[in-house]
Amino acid sequence: MKDQSCKPCAEGRYSLGTGIRFDEWDELPHGFASLSTNMEMEDSTTESMENCTASKWVPLGDYISSNTDECTATLMYAVNLKQSGTVNFEYYYPDSSIIFEFFVQNDQCQPNVDDSRWMKTTEKGWEFHSVELNRGNNVLYWRTTAFSVWSKISKPVLVRNIAITGVAYTSECFPCKPGTYADKQGSSFCELCPANSYSNKGETSCHQCDPDKYSEKGSSSCKVRPACTDKDYFYTHTACDANGETQLMYKWAQPKICGEDLEGAVKLPASGVKTRCPPCNPGFFKTNNSSCEPCPYGSYSNGSDCSHCPAGTEPAMGFEYKWWNTLPSNMETTVLSGINFEYKGMTGWEVAGDHIYTAVGASDNDFMILTLVVPGFRPPQSVTADTENKEVARITFVFETICSVNCELYFMVGVNSRTNTPVETWKGSKGKQSYTYIIEENATMSFTWAFQRTTFHETGRKYTNDVAKIYSINITNVMDGVASYCRPCALEASDMGSSCTSCPPGYYIDRDSGTCHSCPPNTILKAHQPYGIQACVPCGPGTKSNKIHSLCYNDCTFSTSTPTRGLDYNFLALANTVSLAGGPSFTSKGLKYFHHFTLSLCGNEGKKMSVCADNVTDLRIPEGESGFSKSITAYVCQAVIIPPEVTGYKAGVSSQPVSLADRLIGVTTDMTLDGITSPAELFHPESLGIPDVIFFYRSNDVTQSCSSGRSTTIRVRCSPLKPAPGHLSLPSACSDGTCDGCNFHFLWESLAACPLCSPADYHAIVSSCVAGIQKTTYVWREPKLCAGGISLPEQRVTICKTIDFWLKVGISAGTCTAILLTVLTCYFWKKNQKLEYKYSKLVMNATLKDCDLPAADSCAIMEGEDVEDDLIFTSKKSLFGKIKSFTSKQPAPVTISLSEDS
Repeated sequence: MKDQSCKPCAEGRYSLGTGIRFDEWDELPHGFASLSTNMEMEDSTTESMENCTASKWVPLGDYISSNTDECTATLMYAVNLKQSGTVNFEYYYPDSSIIFEFFVQNDQCQPNVDDSRWMKTTEKGWEFHSVELNRGNNVLYWRTTAFSVWSKISKPVLVRNIAITGVAYTSECFPCKPGTYADKQGSSFCELCPANSYSNKGETSCHQCDPDKYSEKGSSSCKVRPACTDKDYFYTHTACDANGETQLMYKWAQPKICGEDLEGAVKLPASGVKTRCPPCNPGFFKTNNSSCEPCPYGSYSNGSDCSHCPAGTEPAMGFEYKWWNTLPSNMETTVLSGINFEYKGMTGWEVAGDHIYTAVGASDNDFMILTLVVPGFRPPQSVTADTENKEVARITFVFETICSVNCELYFMVGVNSRTNTPVETWKGSKGKQSYTYIIEENATMSFTWAFQRTTFHETGRKYTNDVAKIYSINITNVMDGVASYCRPCALEASDMGSSCTSCPPGYYIDRDSGTCHSCPPNTILKAHQPYGIQACVPCGPGTKSNKIHSLCYNDCTFSTSTPTRGLDYNFLALANTVSLAGGPSFTSKGLKYFHHFTLSLCGNEGKKMSVCADNVTDLRIPEGESGFSKSITAYVCQAVIIPPEVTGYKAGVSSQPVSLADRLIGVTTDMTLDGITSPAELFHPESLGIPDVIFFYRSNDVTQSCSSGRSTTIRVRCSPLKPAPGHLSLPSACSDGTCDGCNFHFLWESLAACPLCSPADYHAIVSSCVAGIQKTTYVWREPKLCAGGISLPEQRVTICKTIDFWLKVGISAGTCTAILLTVLTCYFWKKNQKLEYKYSKLVMNATLKDCDLPAADSCAIMEGEDVEDDLIFTSKKSLFGKIKSFTSKQPAPVTISLSEDS
């Protein structure tokens, strides 16, 4: 400082000049602060704040590690720059279920640009990150929040070697930390000591360990070598020699830290036992020097000799690995250190004849990694014609894990050299089993198996008997693959003779004739190029097949019948995609998140419409490149939404998208279909008498917990008071839409879910007759339980007779009836009088003696007399009686006197 000149640092010391570096993390360096908050809990109880007090960045020697819970942990450092400079650091960020951001605030407390603050997950080991700093005050923030809501513990973010340039000129040189050295003057960094050596602070060179001791790279001390045990070596096979034999070889695990000469140490078993080589894998053949080569296109093999596919067949391309004498050329293996997370030049998996298994590794917490890279796929023609049937290929592998502690086997998939995404994880011992993953994108794919014996940070080899084994790996439809068999194909006649061709989409092959036949209506083909009509599977109720018989769909209409009437539905008003957020959920630390569902009831003729995305690791990707973000398209999908107030970002973070419905199974009013049940008790009961229409779906994702995949039911209910699109709700008993994690249920209430109106939904009201006119009006029955359909008929007008007319007619008719009744009464009275007279006369005659004859009523009529005139004028009868007499009077008896002469 006296002469204001720069001098080089001495040996054993280093300087960044106008900079500082933090590479020792035994404790939090001076100037750093680590604090933890839960942003949503600032104004709530202190109890939840105390939950987060331990959630801080933790120094762990060579690096500092973030929290893995739902609290927000912030590592801060404030620095004043005399000139513009940079900050750079290395970070390891393997798990996208943590939000990791790095940003800088200036004098005005303004953070730097938003799009660069979100860190991207690392692909291979440590990544380097650099940000420019302006002159003046700068506050650096490393901030993490984990939000693994599937009860999976996240892997922490690690940061090391933080270097800042542009600070005040340094007036001192820093000594090299233990385990490093600087052998020259003017060093800007110190080098690591090699293995089996050590150094103290500020050393100019490293010291060799004694023969009975060892050390790892960058060590500050040496450790005593333990005696070798059977856990310190492993076995492998050599490549086949010209005689078709392989040698069993035993090797010490590297780095070798044990001593063979110590008491109780085991010796390396003798190598060189020769055995016959296993056969080549299917699709390969043995060459003269006993190596395996792929069969040419158009031929197949079971691992011995290639055979040409017979006429009428084609090779089924793919890769099937079931013999492990050498590692296939498209596979590689390595070891990722579980301590400093750097890749080591070691073999993680070893071949063992009928399986491949995890080698020993440097330490029990190392990740033993096996990667298979496939350049692309050649899906069958009828698959590419169908945009919705996304299966391009599938990978199936048979594996087994043998574990005594908390081991884990990860299966990860990477697309186009992007980050591997964990697909499935197995913990602990798992018996021999098979797992299938469906590939839905034709791209360069990498499949990675990673096995970790334990997560404990203590080094050593205690659990090397814990292994993962893979017995076979089978991938279909691989570009430039090989064939283990030939499948019958459709024949196409040509001048050159019969040749194979693909059947058109939706056609099956007749095995006998080799011709293509279309599937019957409303059936779908179960697989590509299947054989026989039994491959055409009927669609479920309420659905029909598309033109190429690849999927069943519903066109947003449905018909059913009840004992009293037929019901027709039209759900087109519900066809658009809708979203539904469950109630807020809280993790154990109080972090708020939402389950966000996106639903498309009937899609677009089978095309799925709902999209759920993962934008955690892709917040820095420009808009035009959003195709790289991990998104899922389905009938129904779910994502976890972290609201903006939690992340501090301008928008909420969507993560962990899951497909809940890839296939529409059927539409029906029954509660159960194809093994899926929509329990009525999950929702409040239907009260209007209109049956609920239930859409049943299944997803393709098969997980350990959901062995048959997830399923979804959407119960569509008529609700006249809720206009379209209506109201979506989740079961009250299961706020996340599912009670078991595999079967999801939704209730959609809407006016648009009511049946179409029909004549049964209205009735007629007839008015009174006014001025000779009568009106008939049609009105809907109340409550109106229909929508759309037919309209109400127009009012009907008819001509009618008024009441005055009918009153006159009635009075006239009544008068005539009264007169007639009076006349009849008089007539019957008179007749009754006459009958009484005759009766009394008969009574008197009955009193005479029997021998007496009754006296004659009259004398005989003499000739020339007119009795009628006498009768008429002597009888005193009424006019009516006289008239009656002419018609009813009988002639009187005549008495005749007979003389003797007669």
